[in-house]
Amino acid sequence: MRRLFASAVPRYVVSLGVVAGISYLYSDLFHVNDTTIALTLLLAVLAVSTLWGTAVSIAMSVAGVLAFNYFFLPPIGTLTIADPQNWVTLFAFLVTAITGGQLSSHAKRQAEEANRRRREVEKLYDFSRKLLSAGHAGELLNAIPRQIVDSFEVGAAALFLAEKQKVYRSGADIPQLDAERLKAVVAREELRIDPAQSLCFVPVRLGVRTVGSLGISGQTLSRQSLEALGTLIAIAIERTRAIEQLGKTEAVQEGERLKSALLDSITHDFRTPLTSVKASVTSLLSDPGLGADQQRELLTIIDEETNRLNALVGEAAEMAQLEAGQFELDVRAHPIGSIVAAALDQTRSLLGKRPVDVGIPEDIPLVLADLGRAKEALAQLIVNAHLYSPPALPIAIRAERVGNYVLTSVADHGSGIEEMEMGLIFDKFYRGKDQRYRVQGTGMGLPIAKAIIEAHGGTIGVVSQLGHGSVFTVSLPAERVPGFRS
Repeated sequence: MRRLFASAVPRYVVSLGVVAGISYLYSDLFHVNDTTIALTLLLAVLAVSTLWGTAVSIAMSVAGVLAFNYFFLPPIGTLTIADPQNWVTLFAFLVTAITGGQLSSHAKRQAEEANRRRREVEKLYDFSRKLLSAGHAGELLNAIPRQIVDSFEVGAAALFLAEKQKVYRSGADIPQLDAERLKAVVAREELRIDPAQSLCFVPVRLGVRTVGSLGISGQTLSRQSLEALGTLIAIAIERTRAIEQLGKTEAVQEGERLKSALLDSITHDFRTPLTSVKASVTSLLSDPGLGADQQRELLTIIDEETNRLNALVGEAAEMAQLEAGQFELDVRAHPIGSIVAAALDQTRSLLGKRPVDVGIPEDIPLVLADLGRAKEALAQLIVNAHLYSPPALPIAIRAERVGNYVLTSVADHGSGIEEMEMGLIFDKFYRGKDQRYRVQGTGMGLPIAKAIIEAHGGTIGVVSQLGHGSVFTVSLPAERVPGFRS
């Protein structure tokens, strides 16, 4: 009360001083007509009402009427009014001054209210943008109170969710925003504003269902802003939950797709060798009179097909081992030419007479790699190039240094890869939609190569043009690369 009184007294003193100054100006320094004097006093009243409100402007209006009568209406120097028309003049001046002051004060309040609402709308917009950046429900619920404090410049905020019976806070627990008060807001479903304690409580509603409550301390917001806050928070929580549920649904569908792909791959790739083995064994058992050459041929088929089965099972086991990280790399410096040569030796029986064009510069640096693993990754790329390109066309292998890495490319002259499949070919069990039944394989070769290269700290990629072939490129760290760790 004392502070309010201390701030109001100077305003009254200044307003009375303005009236005294105008009276002195026109009575002693400048002599003008009564209309000019009245309008000057009226403008002063309007200015004061705009700055300090209605109460000060009314006091100034009364002072202005008395000064106008004393200094400018005959008989001058007294408060007596000789001419009855001057009563009308004084009354009109007083009414005009008070009415104008009230209108000016009202316009100021309206402008301040409009600016306040504009600022709150801007803060609501900023808050809504922050809500959209949350990744999942847990992150969102923890971030909401802090975002309210940052966006609306309040002291503290607390969010209570009825479903979880948990309170999420912007900082330390404060008594004004205790859990019991927040629960009471949910029970009553009523918005409450306490200007004396600078507290606000609003139910968080999604439609007609109350899912929680929000408490704010340190500053009071308008009822409209609080209701908008409650609605925005409810929508954001529901949106995040819907996105998470969609993600889970998509994950389940993707899991089912991978299971189907695995079963399809196992059915197709395991059935062929098993059929050959079964047919060969049946022939040996059913016809004991087969000649030695026929028996050797059938036994050779059994041997080759069991080797193929063993390789398929080995790929699946190796992929699981690579994904689990249950392997160690024996990283040493090796010439990239040695790794390429080892990969070609491993695949020579498969390549047969297919020409392979190898171009590796002599001054290319050594690479830091596990010889066996790196050879296996390159062999997978060579096998892939062989399977997906016509037999008579060559495979080109090139190597070059780019920065601290050595890039090795394997290019074929196959049909190429569609753009929509470029991001899928390194996924487990994925095989080209036009090739999966034409070319044998499990779809694990490229994922195995990718896992091996990335374990070395390198990268693997592909560029392709339909009808002209594909180029797979792997990068391995060059010798003495700073910061490389095996």
